[in-house]
Parts: sequence; C-alpha cells; structure tokens
Amino acid sequence: MLVVQKYGGTSVGNLERIENVANRVIKSKKTYKDIVVVVSAMSGRTNQLIENANFYSEFPNKKELDMLLSCGERETAALLAISLISKGYNAISLSGKEAGLLTTDDYTNAKIIDIDSTRIKKELSEGKIVVVAGFQGYAANGNTTTLGRGGSDLSAVAFAGALNADLCEIYTDVDGVYTTDPRIEPKAKKLDKVSYEEMLELASLGAKVLQNRSVELAKKLNVKLVTRSSFNDNSGTIITSEEKMEQALVSGIALDKNQARIVLRRIEDKPGIAASIFTTLAKKDINVDMIIQNVGHDGTTNLGFTVPQNELKNASEAMRELLGSDVVIESDSDIVKVSVVGVGMKTHSGVASAAFEALANEGINIQMISTSEIKISMIVSSKYAELAVRTLHKVYKLDN
Repeated sequence: MLVVQKYGGTSVGNLERIENVANRVIKSKKTYKDIVVVVSAMSGRTNQLIENANFYSEFPNKKELDMLLSCGERETAALLAISLISKGYNAISLSGKEAGLLTTDDYTNAKIIDIDSTRIKKELSEGKIVVVAGFQGYAANGNTTTLGRGGSDLSAVAFAGALNADLCEIYTDVDGVYTTDPRIEPKAKKLDKVSYEEMLELASLGAKVLQNRSVELAKKLNVKLVTRSSFNDNSGTIITSEEKMEQALVSGIALDKNQARIVLRRIEDKPGIAASIFTTLAKKDINVDMIIQNVGHDGTTNLGFTVPQNELKNASEAMRELLGSDVVIESDSDIVKVSVVGVGMKTHSGVASAAFEALANEGINIQMISTSEIKISMIVSSKYAELAVRTLHKVYKLDN
C-alpha cells in the first residue's frame, strides 16, 4: 500500500517539529509499505526569503525569485531525511526537479504539466522513504519553478495521482475541515466528510485548510484525500466524490478578508465596454471575482467588481488609463466576502432567502451577491465580518 503524506509549514516549523514528523512517518511506515512525504518550508521561511529579495528590489526577477524560494522546501526535505536516517530508517530527499515534476515556465505561479515518477519508484523499490520538496518543479528549459502559495498541497496531490497512491494525507495544524473558522465561531464542528465540490468552493472562498488548485486536481485524478492534524491522532476529514456521501443542505461558512471593490460610475453604455474593461484586467493578470452592472440610463451605466486587495492599486490605475478622467472610479478595501456552501442547495429552496433575512435582522447590509449551484457569496462591510459568519452558522444550525 502506497501513501503520500504532506506536512505544512506549521507542522515542520522548527527542528523539534521536524523530528515529530519523522516519528509520525516512522509510525506510518509500520502500516504502509511505501511512503512518499511532501514537505513545505518551515513556517515563516518563505516570507523571510521574500524579504531578503526585497532588500534589493521591490519587484525581483521572477526566475531568480523562484530559485530563491525553492530553498525553503529543500531545507525541510533534507532535514527530515537526515532525521529519519539518524533513527535507522533508509530515506532520501529529492528536489521537485529530481522527483520529476515538470511545469510551465510561469515563474512564481507555474502550472504542472507532467510528472515522471521513475526516480521516486526506483527509490521506493529499494525500500526508501522518499521525502520530496513541495511547492516546486522545473520547466522544460531546466529552470527551477514554484507553484504559488499553497503549492505543496498541489505537489502532494499530483504525486499521489502519478503514483496511483492509495491515500493522500494532508497534515496541517488543524484536525480537519470545520463548518467555519473555530477562532470566529467556537461552536464550529469538524466535518467527517466533505465533497470535492464543496471543498473546492470553501478553499477558493477563504478556507485555509487546503489550497483550491490541489482540491481541483484531486477531483480530476480521483485522489482519496484526507486532511488532519500533525499534532494529534484525530481522524480528520475525508474529501471525496459527492455520490459517495449524504448531501447536507449547508456544509460550511467561509470568510475571505482579501477582498477589495472597484465601482466605475457613468461609463459609456455600449456593446463591448465590459469586454474592454475585463480584457484589460486579464492582460495584467488581475483576477476579478464578483461583478455587478446596473441598468444603463442616459447612455451611461455603473459597473462594480471585486479584486484581491493587493491588486486594488493596479486595477484602479488600469481603469483610469483605459477610461480616462470622465469616469468616476471608486474603490473600497474595507470589505469582506462571506459565503455559504453546500451541495444540498441543488435540491432545496429557501437557502438564499434564509441568509439574506438573517443578515438583515442583524443590520448587515449586503453590497454584492454572487451565486452558483452550491454556494452563495455576499460582500459586506469588514466591521461585520465575524458577526456575519456567526449569524449564518447559527441560522443553518451548523453547530448541531
């Protein structure tokens, strides 16, 4: 039986925690025949490396930045392998390139193209525990690349798929997926199971347990995924296909504080204006989330959309350059996105109205709304962030 285990930054945050991971891996080795361990950099290490780069440049060369950032995961992998060897176990650490993870050359945010698992399989056949540096790979030109924030999750799922692993375990500092952030709502409950679809929505909407690209890949490759804590032996949460589980009306409430809103007032109401706006933003790699356009009057219309907070300045400048001084451009970073997620929404009515009524009763004004089959997202003022989460958690009886 083959298992892929991934340990996040807090799980390997210092030398003592790396040794704790080594002991966990040894314990797992007694259950599983083959183990591949994917590791993140020690907590804070990546930020430290970025700060070092920023000493020289506010916008360092991305190719060189990837070479720098990849050091953090390689450090952890080597230290874990050294710890395992010192305890009498045959182990080897591999960089992303040595492990065969081929990517595009989109430095700092590369996409996985393929995995040549020959080297890993060879090391496993020799009875070794294989420790792989997550978050990184290599492009066709041989250069080192990184997969973006949370990329170690993505690495682990990709290796699990390439190796046809029986299980992919994601270890973090929390013991599973909760109905919402327990730090905001102490009554939040851990979910035993959640569907790929729900987890993908929760991850993309602000839940930090799993990176959304890793969930998407797990669904595509049908990788059995479990997330649990590296600090206890609790059972964790299984992420599985929807047809294998009962459909809860609502599974969780997500909060995303990394939101900013731009409103364009009195833009010319003509065919193609929206296309030109969002094409301009796309060319600058600015991700747009929620969009609202009002009915036009007097030949003009208003259009609002949300972007990540760190893209607010770039997006505003792009709009001013495109639309000129006649258009009023308003921006607001004092907002959050709160979302209700559940596959049961597909077959039940009244889910949205319950959310709107509950927030209204608390005096919380909804500024923007976006819906899909299994989620409702609402933009509200940041001062109501935690109140909105607790209110929605209560109205859907998630504490039961």
